Amino acid sequence: QVQLVESGGGLVQPGGSLRLSCAVSGMSETFFGTVTWAWYRRAPGKEREQVARILTNSNTVYLDSVKGRFTTSRDNAKKTVYLELNNLKPEDTALYYCNRPTIYYDWGQGTQVTVSS
Repeated sequence: QVQLVESGGGLVQPGGSLRLSCAVSGMSETFFGTVTWAWYRRAPGKEREQVARILTNSNTVYLDSVKGRFTTSRDNAKKTVYLELNNLKPEDTALYYCNRPTIYYDWGQGTQVTVSS
């Protein structure tokens, strides 16, 4: 069974940075490399939104509001996806998750990012 474990969140001041990780288990490295991965966030009182996507060739797509500030990457050998968050803003406060763009695996617990002075 595929499991997704997100980590790296925390409390940071506006303008700060964090690096989130999503460790994937329950699949081979080879299969991991064939999957497009996405990062999502859910802010209090809002719908979940996709903030970034990394394709199998490592091309990336970003939500307009995070372009130039967030960077996603992948390490197929470690079966891990990363999301680097820079120049964080209070509106980035949310619970962050990873998953496929469609046909979701069971969701992980997420990692909380709080941006506040």
